[in-house]
Amino acid sequence: MNRLSLLFAATLASFTATIHPCSAQTDAPTADEVKAAAEEAYIYGLPMVMAYTASYEFWLDKSSSQYKSPMGELTHSRRVFTYEDTAVIVPNSDTPYSFVCLDLRAEPWVVSVPDVEEGRYFSVQLVDWNAFNFGYIGSRTTGNGAGDFLVVGPDWKGEAPAGTKGVLRSSSQFCIAIIRTQLFGPDDMANVAKIQDGYQARPLSAFLKQPATPAAAAIDFPKANAQLAKENFFGLLEFVMQVAPPGPEEKEIRAKLARIGVGPKKKSDFKDLPPAHKAAALEGVKAGMAKVQERAGSIGKRINGWQVGSAFGNRDFYKGDWLLRAAAAQAGIFGNNAEEAVYPMTRWLPDGEVIDTSKNNYEITFPAGKFPPAKAFWSVTIYDGKSQLLIKNPINRYLINSPMLSGMKKNDDGSITLHIRKDSPGADKESNWLPAPDGPVYLVMRLYWPQTESPSILPPGEGDWAPPAVQMVK
Repeated sequence: MNRLSLLFAATLASFTATIHPCSAQTDAPTADEVKAAAEEAYIYGLPMVMAYTASYEFWLDKSSSQYKSPMGELTHSRRVFTYEDTAVIVPNSDTPYSFVCLDLRAEPWVVSVPDVEEGRYFSVQLVDWNAFNFGYIGSRTTGNGAGDFLVVGPDWKGEAPAGTKGVLRSSSQFCIAIIRTQLFGPDDMANVAKIQDGYQARPLSAFLKQPATPAAAAIDFPKANAQLAKENFFGLLEFVMQVAPPGPEEKEIRAKLARIGVGPKKKSDFKDLPPAHKAAALEGVKAGMAKVQERAGSIGKRINGWQVGSAFGNRDFYKGDWLLRAAAAQAGIFGNNAEEAVYPMTRWLPDGEVIDTSKNNYEITFPAGKFPPAKAFWSVTIYDGKSQLLIKNPINRYLINSPMLSGMKKNDDGSITLHIRKDSPGADKESNWLPAPDGPVYLVMRLYWPQTESPSILPPGEGDWAPPAVQMVK
């Protein structure tokens, strides 16, 4: 059984344990309605389940290898991500992260940033459990100066206190702040750590130096990890729906889910469906999975074998396009808006052949003066094509980025060639080596703060700069 089949079987088991027994309802949905709703439920729910699962592993499950800190406590990684970090697929290994998960039910929080020297990029990405990027703080949006910013929940009503520089509203009662601080090289980590220590996240009452607001009611958070997300997919979705009130564009999809017993007030304790409806549900979930996989591979426009597009944003960006939101999560959840970062990605040569370093070696050559046009920095990161995780390798290298250019070998014409292979290309080329898996490859290029003037990759897929093709080495 392949990975998709296993996921399909587990998710189906979750679904058939969640849905109302149609035979007991006088207005029960038809088999066709069950199939259509099951398909839409999977597509709608995937990003929400993925966002919650990552949050549970990071902030709620102290036994998880991915655990960061208690909820509400800002934590810092004094290193970049490696193959040992597995809670989120397609992780960035360019910038050390700082994280916090905020419970916005009792009161807003204030996220504060220090002065950061000009020329060093940083960003605070605020993302909620709907997988919407609802706000940004940092070099591109608010500059490198210090500031205090109010983060509020969907139901908050009030006025921002004096001294705060903006109000950022989450669509769910819980949200995540993902802070990226640019690292110029291994010897720069101490400088990054000093900046990280200047970030703060405080309840509004603490910011105002007032008595603490009474805590919100305790929640029995359902357990979640990669396996449980398969086995209890719809149970986890129902939980997230409880803390994420629907927007206007969600009315229709939530009504469809309610028809088959999936909703924020359900308890996932219904009996199995009649055989005909179970078969219809199976087909619906299977169709949903296939659609997400297909859409993830077709985001944007195919240029030189790379998919170049924009798949991350806020509620207004998606406008109810749940398939695009699911495809974005599948491609790499918690990605940035295109204005903040563009992520060309590929698994293919320009002719469509899959890149597989168990069979061949490959290269990417950037012509002189035609490196990715980014105001902050750019990188090319390599992942295992099956798991979409970073790859354990003998030189502990997961990417090549612009801060590394001075130590790389240039060709006679000033161009730079990256060598993509599982074995070393030799000592004279190792500075340009991207260690690859023994199998298929997934490559992601990152352009942080992409340049808007020519040459530019913006608008994604329509700009006048294109990523160079991956070429097989004969």
